[in-house]
Amino acid sequence: MTQEGNSKVQRLAFWGIPLSFGVMGLKLVAWWVTGSVALLSDGLESTVNVVAAFIAYFVIRYAQKPADLDHPYGHHKAEYLSAVLEGVLIVVAALLIMQEAIGHLADPKMLEAPVLGLAINLVAGVINAVWALTLIKAGRAHRSPALLADGQHILSDVVTSVGVLIGLVLALITGYAILDPVMALLVAINIIVQGWKVISHSVDGLMDKAVEFEEEAAIKKAIATHAAGSLGAHDLRTRRAGTATFVAFDLVVPAGMSVSQAHEICDRLEAAVQEVQAGARVTIHVEPESEKAHGVRVKIQETGL
Repeated sequence: MTQEGNSKVQRLAFWGIPLSFGVMGLKLVAWWVTGSVALLSDGLESTVNVVAAFIAYFVIRYAQKPADLDHPYGHHKAEYLSAVLEGVLIVVAALLIMQEAIGHLADPKMLEAPVLGLAINLVAGVINAVWALTLIKAGRAHRSPALLADGQHILSDVVTSVGVLIGLVLALITGYAILDPVMALLVAINIIVQGWKVISHSVDGLMDKAVEFEEEAAIKKAIATHAAGSLGAHDLRTRRAGTATFVAFDLVVPAGMSVSQAHEICDRLEAAVQEVQAGARVTIHVEPESEKAHGVRVKIQETGL
């Protein structure tokens, strides 16, 4: 990621803190004026958003630190730890909501000042929706797992708010107060599902999952079209660590080729891969033609440079 990209990700993470406080305040006010357990559940999830916003900001700052002697490959994976922790917090919030909702199933109550409470909650939901889409777009563009997880979490909060609003409107129309805690339970189940998705995606990153199929295809094409002078490439390996992408492969060259000539080909290939994967860390192992190919092979195009 470029320095400009790093700065943008940090700014978004920072502004998530006051925004999460504001949304949480609105939702708790909505609960206070109505007494709705469903709105309380929505507010409780927003407290998790506040904690998650703090975690995301500080972890993103740490993850962007340059490589050092103790971490020669950088600190990028810290973002996955943030995302896993956020997923755990989401599940904890869901369990608290379920506990609160179950306690109200036996004694449901109709809402007080329902119109005002629902209007306040709607405003909070709209703010969250705009912010969630902003974070998801930036998280994907800059390959920031922490920012993406935060955006997905907030988007699940928006789904929660919509469900709560629908449930409470139905409770008011039908007169069945029990729809309030029932909706809170449904909200909790949805939150658990979203939390699990965040955790599983982040664990993939910690386990050095390869880049997506389309990205690998672009890397193969870049190698194939810029490897003139070599005899082939094999054992292509990729992995993603937060905002960083690592690409490694073996390059086969004629046995009599000089080190200088092989180095020139490697420089050209490194630049080509970085064209399709901005900022990729490329490692190329040069082998003489007598070595047997293994791993993922890349067929070199004769029409290359």
